[in-house]
Amino acid sequence: MVGEHGDVTSINLPTALHSSAQAVLEALAGSGARLRDDQWTAIEALVAHRRRALVVQRTGWGKSAVYFVATALLRAAGAGPTVIVSPLLALMRNQIDAAGRAGVRAATINSSNRDSWTQVQDRVAAGELDVLLVSPERLNNPDFRDAVLPSLTATAGMLVVDEAHCISDWGHDFRPDYRRLRTLLTELPAGVPVLATTATANDRVVRDVAEQLAISVGGDALVLRGSLDRDSLHLGVLRLATSEQRLAWLAAHLGELPGSGIVYVLTVAAAQDGAAFLSAAGHAVVAYTGSTDPAQRESIEADLLGNRVKAVIATSALGMGFDKPDLGFVVHLGAPASPIAYYQQVGRAGRGVARAEVLLLPGPEDRDIWAYFASLAFPAEHVVRQILQVLGAAEGPLSTPLLESRVELGRTRLEVVLKVLDVDGAVRRVRGGWIATSQPWHYDAQRYTRIAQARHAEQQAMSSYVSTEGCRMEFLRRALDDPAAAPCGRCDNCTDRRWSPDVPAAAHTAARKLLRRPGVEIVPRRQWPTGLAAWGLGLTGRIPAAELPETGRAVGRLTDLGWGAQLRDVFSASSAGLLSDELLNACIAALAGWDWPARPVGIVAMDSRSRPELVLHLAERIAAVGRLPLLGMMTSAGPVPSTANSAHRAAALLDSLRAPELPTLDGPVLLVDDRVDTGWTLTVAARALRHAGAPAVLPFALATHS
Repeated sequence: MVGEHGDVTSINLPTALHSSAQAVLEALAGSGARLRDDQWTAIEALVAHRRRALVVQRTGWGKSAVYFVATALLRAAGAGPTVIVSPLLALMRNQIDAAGRAGVRAATINSSNRDSWTQVQDRVAAGELDVLLVSPERLNNPDFRDAVLPSLTATAGMLVVDEAHCISDWGHDFRPDYRRLRTLLTELPAGVPVLATTATANDRVVRDVAEQLAISVGGDALVLRGSLDRDSLHLGVLRLATSEQRLAWLAAHLGELPGSGIVYVLTVAAAQDGAAFLSAAGHAVVAYTGSTDPAQRESIEADLLGNRVKAVIATSALGMGFDKPDLGFVVHLGAPASPIAYYQQVGRAGRGVARAEVLLLPGPEDRDIWAYFASLAFPAEHVVRQILQVLGAAEGPLSTPLLESRVELGRTRLEVVLKVLDVDGAVRRVRGGWIATSQPWHYDAQRYTRIAQARHAEQQAMSSYVSTEGCRMEFLRRALDDPAAAPCGRCDNCTDRRWSPDVPAAAHTAARKLLRRPGVEIVPRRQWPTGLAAWGLGLTGRIPAAELPETGRAVGRLTDLGWGAQLRDVFSASSAGLLSDELLNACIAALAGWDWPARPVGIVAMDSRSRPELVLHLAERIAAVGRLPLLGMMTSAGPVPSTANSAHRAAALLDSLRAPELPTLDGPVLLVDDRVDTGWTLTVAARALRHAGAPAVLPFALATHS
């Protein structure tokens, strides 16, 4: 926020508008705050000239001050409320608090306050609100889009697009819902000013966003772009060989880092493992991921803001908009996939303090994780055409779960594709689901390829950041096309002052013991997927208890900090297909530590098409150690799609899997497989074994996906 830290330029313009803007700023940020040159330029353009503007400035520069000051001035002149499109609940909460300090009345409509929507809408209609914050997803909620958005668009005094790099599919955090803003921009009445803000946009993203802002209006959007240097940030990289060493180093040195901060990790499993270990080491830390309950997220954010925790171990779910001026450090256990994403995350630190530590501890597994997320890119044309064909043939709207049962995509990717198709005009969300519009649609394969290539280049650049011998801040600023990029004089390469790589032996031993403790639960599927009726199988609702497996066990997750690297090696294309003694011993340890309801009396192995020797080898080894008979193999009558959604996969497995003939058994069967992805293979196999006479089924696998 302006006035907290950094250079402040005073403007001596004897105008009533400037004096009013300065007064609002002081109410917002304190009596010592002064308008920066570009802040005033943006405010004047919005209020006096009703222009469209893009402000690209570093985190903490005061972008939110621009739209709150402009809102106050526009409202005083009789304009309608400002609509702010904001991507995250944490950002909305911070913005509402900031607005209140400036005397600006703000409220939000988002997924967490559905019960308050009507009340908020009534307050907007009555002129009791100056600012309405909405998430981009709300723009296409049928009730909001059809009942609220038209009148809101007609009466809005200003539109603000926060984190505007999300508009561009070239941006590091592109979100399809943001593309709906293109339609909204064309529907705004003439003379309604528009402001877009971001701290993370390179030249390509700036051009893309500016062009979209200029849609339907004459002339170009005003672009105000400043230096991205952050003189409080001290960047460094520490390279340690293993995840155990990295976590042990952090446990030993976390107390030396200033104040409280954020430790970013790449996966949910890493956040949970890291928080558990650091807590056991005596540090006040807590995990924060996309699966964290919304109420718990708010509580965690409050604890971090109040310095009641030393660190939050977080995925990127704790990102844009979280505002803690005295955040003392940001550490990354694992590198994000691009320097731009990294710059945004480290920008959480040092907004209101003279010095903040920023440290990256990269790992060789980072590239595997990047590759996984890259695999979730926009699907091939035939898959998208299938969605359009199914919707076009339907007699009415199809819900997302029902549509999922009829196409070859899982829920997450299907939702992304539907959002893109909706923005492109090929489908429309209505009450009850989705319909096809019958409008022509073009699959832009060249664009998707260029985006994939750009993502790959960003990954290469992130690797170069780790290995560079030059200034790290200059590297990040150049990645963002900052024309003023220059050596910072503060980072480890500029000063040759570095954190010691020494890892205390006791901490390393403790980290290895925790991370290499084998055994994670395999929670069985309990509900048949929607849409199986389309295959004439007659299976709906809950799976009967008499057909269910018990809760199973795996050595570890593919995303674990501990076993993840070795398990990923097993499933790599270059793997020889057999297990190391270390992994075999881990399997035995996981089984020995399993508090099962009854000891298994025999083993059945899955007949893996991709790794038959691996599964048989594992089953035979367990049988020998446990002195259990190998009762046979689960066989498959035909190929089963590995990438299809739940309904497709379950239907194919039900049609294909065959249990061996079992003798009369007086105890459970141990069902052995190599890997659990969706859980449907073990679920259907267990059902077949129960039908074949197994009193109970205990699933066991080397790895689970998550």
